[in-house]
Amino acid sequence: MKIAVYGKGGIGKSTTSCNISIALARRGEKVLQIGCDPKHDSTFTLTGFLIPTIIDTLQSKDYHYEDIWSEDVIHKGYGGVDCVEAGGPPAGAGCGGYVVGETVKLLKELNAFYEYDIILFDVLGDVVCGGFAAPLNYADYCVIITDNGFDALFAANRITASIREKARTHPLRLAGLVGNRTSKRDLINKYVEACPMPVIEVLPLIEDIRVSRVKGKTLFEMVGSEPSLNYVCEYYLDIADQILSQPEGIVPKEIPDRELFSLLSDLYLNPIDEGKHQNNKENLLGFTTI
Repeated sequence: MKIAVYGKGGIGKSTTSCNISIALARRGEKVLQIGCDPKHDSTFTLTGFLIPTIIDTLQSKDYHYEDIWSEDVIHKGYGGVDCVEAGGPPAGAGCGGYVVGETVKLLKELNAFYEYDIILFDVLGDVVCGGFAAPLNYADYCVIITDNGFDALFAANRITASIREKARTHPLRLAGLVGNRTSKRDLINKYVEACPMPVIEVLPLIEDIRVSRVKGKTLFEMVGSEPSLNYVCEYYLDIADQILSQPEGIVPKEIPDRELFSLLSDLYLNPIDEGKHQNNKENLLGFTTI
């Protein structure tokens, strides 16, 4: 199974990806996480350092694939998760999609691409060009990371459009949204009402999630010295279980930008009681929704 994780830049996408990778490994899966960001820091909390990138390794070998070994580019991270960083072109030059393509090509040359139960692509922030939608060419599912803010949901809606477009020619489905570090979910609820899609999980506003990134450790590793964090790991294990259930997924249809702006900005201008809204919705529909 191949999973592409997308979301607004700075939303905690890499921290979430690393913890999901560990959770999948805890469920007995052989996992490879591929960082698809020029910052090449996707796997930092798994390895504790910035590993060499695919593009740097290729350049050092003058693009002679036959001179590259698996251990040159695949590094072992915490919990047995293997890690690769694609890297990226110099700032303002080249295409990130090309780098992702070269990464997959090299992993296939090394007979590594199909050796894993799960390959997770952790993709850089906002999708603004076709190149950074390249991981969707290889993915079975996309997971969108968001929070309860306007900017993150606007980015999620753009990603939704990319998924819809790629699904025309690829067997790609949206597994759902994951809300990260949010104390409220009124905007998330409003968005998924207007643009129906599954909500896999919403993680509460836990400072240790942010701190884990600074420490270069996953929550699963931090539990060793801070057992009180064990309950946070359960959120990631739940996400892993839902992914491993091979959900049907959906081909979503995005909301036009102006409609989305009106929808979400109205909630800022006219805030509602989230609990009252949820109860009214449940009474209307006759069942409890996520």
